[in-house]
Amino acid sequence: MFYEPDKRDSKLLPHDPFKAIVAPRPIGWITSMNLKGQVNLAPYSYFNGVNSRANLVMFASEGHKDSVSFIEETGEFVCNLATWDLREAMNATSAPLPRGVNEMERAGLEPAPSRLVKPPRVKASPCALECKRIKIVTIEDVDGKPVDCHVVFGQVIGVHIDDRFIVDGRLDTAAMKPIARCGYDEYAVVESLFSMRRPVN
Repeated sequence: MFYEPDKRDSKLLPHDPFKAIVAPRPIGWITSMNLKGQVNLAPYSYFNGVNSRANLVMFASEGHKDSVSFIEETGEFVCNLATWDLREAMNATSAPLPRGVNEMERAGLEPAPSRLVKPPRVKASPCALECKRIKIVTIEDVDGKPVDCHVVFGQVIGVHIDDRFIVDGRLDTAAMKPIARCGYDEYAVVESLFSMRRPVN
């Protein structure tokens, strides 16, 4: 099968498979705060690390949502790790709530103070990345037409890790059971790992 995205046969493929192809995708569970001190917590599946020295991350928002607005105002955010144990709370924070409603409180999550930025982190999350905004890029398509997509790039300036998941100096990813977004309403959970060494030549 081959198709061009804007000419997909909706009878054969009634649901766009794009997100099922680009999968699994890490979830950036983003805490932000505006200048009024209002807290926002929202999951973004277009999220990833983009560099290791310095530690850089990005997330993309389809629509100019509160997370983007708040980060524009303050330049700070936190990426909380979404895990199997927190899956229901993570999903609850994806609800479209009015601006100013604290999703963390609505989901029954306890906040924990960050060290270097003002937005709180999710206390129950085993890892959190405190970030400062580098830039926000509004995307255009190949024809130069604006796409309502806003990519936030940030630098990690502080890292929180639950010591229970550090084994012999390494973070045990599988023990934390991070979840990832797949296609449609499907998710995956990381419970096992395998190793491959990079070729030397």
